[in-house]
Amino acid sequence: MLQTDLLGPDTLPLLLIASGLVVSLLEALAPGAHLVVLGVALLAAGLVGLLGGPLATPFVLGFLVLLFGALAFYGYRELDIYGGKGQAQTSDSGSLRGATGHVTETVTPRGGEIKLDEGGFSPHYSARSVDGEIAVGTDVMVVDPGGGNVLTVESLSGGVDDIDRELARERQRREATDRGERERETDPGEDGRERELE
Repeated sequence: MLQTDLLGPDTLPLLLIASGLVVSLLEALAPGAHLVVLGVALLAAGLVGLLGGPLATPFVLGFLVLLFGALAFYGYRELDIYGGKGQAQTSDSGSLRGATGHVTETVTPRGGEIKLDEGGFSPHYSARSVDGEIAVGTDVMVVDPGGGNVLTVESLSGGVDDIDRELARERQRREATDRGERERETDPGEDGRERELE
């Protein structure tokens, strides 16, 4: 007799509301959005069950918990309620290598400040340049995270680095090879005519 009263249309919504409140309080004690979806789902299903009266059977309430759980999960993930939009967080300073941003305070080899585009909660970092001065507003890339305290950055506009120099050397080698092949193709033979490629 006790079980039928506990799962009746009048008491089950109250039980869902109470459990939703308990789970929500647990979320408040240990934040991190681990229990937010379950707490919202139980609480919303219980409230709708109270308004539904005798239509709130255990099967309907179970369906409502699943429905509100899916909606809460969607809200949590897509509407960015807790921040972060599901993107990975910086786990160590090495993950900053290659990150881009812009200069907020002139950066020199001795110091300055940048703001990273995907810098997380606090995107402002102290920075040093590889060489020379980088003006405010210039786009930069992190070349050495340096432990995360002071980043070493390089300007993205007009700088020539080792890769650019190697690409230029390879381009020159190819051009020299191509010129040599063209000269051999147009070299006159013994009889004064140009040789043709076979």
